[in-house]
Amino acid sequence: MIDNERNTVKELTLILMYLTSWRENNSDEECLRAWKGYEFDILDELANEELINGSRRAKSVCITEKGIEFAKELLKKYNIKT
Repeated sequence: MIDNERNTVKELTLILMYLTSWRENNSDEECLRAWKGYEFDILDELANEELINGSRRAKSVCITEKGIEFAKELLKKYNIKT
């Protein structure tokens, strides 16, 4: 995949994760969770950029505050209204 295409896929993956997420309380902190049924390499890149985090064994991940803010920017970029 060309870098530009890969970046677009990564951005759209984060958008989809954000739009399909739910709030969950873990002990003393709240987390915006999303299923991680996407390409593993893309999920790894999102984690490396600190946009998501979570166990490799879990079926869902938390979207970080940085990830939430970036997802909101991407919604504007792609002109997606929620």
